[in-house]
Amino acid sequence: MNEITFRLVGDRTPGDFTALVELYDRAARWMQEAGIDQWKPGGKDEEHFRLRQKDGEVWLAEVAGRRVGAFELWWEDEPAWGPRPPEAGYVHRLMVDRRHAPAGTGRALLAHAEQRIAGAGRAWARLDCVSSNPRLRTYYEGAGYTVVGEQSKEGGGSRYAVTLLEKRLGD
Repeated sequence: MNEITFRLVGDRTPGDFTALVELYDRAARWMQEAGIDQWKPGGKDEEHFRLRQKDGEVWLAEVAGRRVGAFELWWEDEPAWGPRPPEAGYVHRLMVDRRHAPAGTGRALLAHAEQRIAGAGRAWARLDCVSSNPRLRTYYEGAGYTVVGEQSKEGGGSRYAVTLLEKRLGD
């Protein structure tokens, strides 16, 4: 009944891009309401997700046909991690629709990303979060990720710091 299924976003399902923007905006509004200064409603448009889908993978999670979450999977992330050998997958924009997603959806999204990364023969799942969001850092640490550094980034006309986290897969 609450089984979460995953599917790749594709050009043949144009409504997916609108749904991704809606998921992002709902997550951004939730962050603002929770006092988390990270995403802003309107911060990502359909074109962003189309480009990410062409450069990597964008996944939607569904329960009974309803979109309840999504994430981006990148195969490199030089802005945050620098040049690296092809040893990792990079999880970005983990989004959960808190109104409709069953408990554990965020962990299920991470687990699916980790399976995809391991299936591609890569040993590490990596992600980052804004350093000013200790709640998210704690969430990722609870999912088995370890802090390995901090990186300064620029976006939206301002500089900010991100905490880099990684998890060894297949152990």
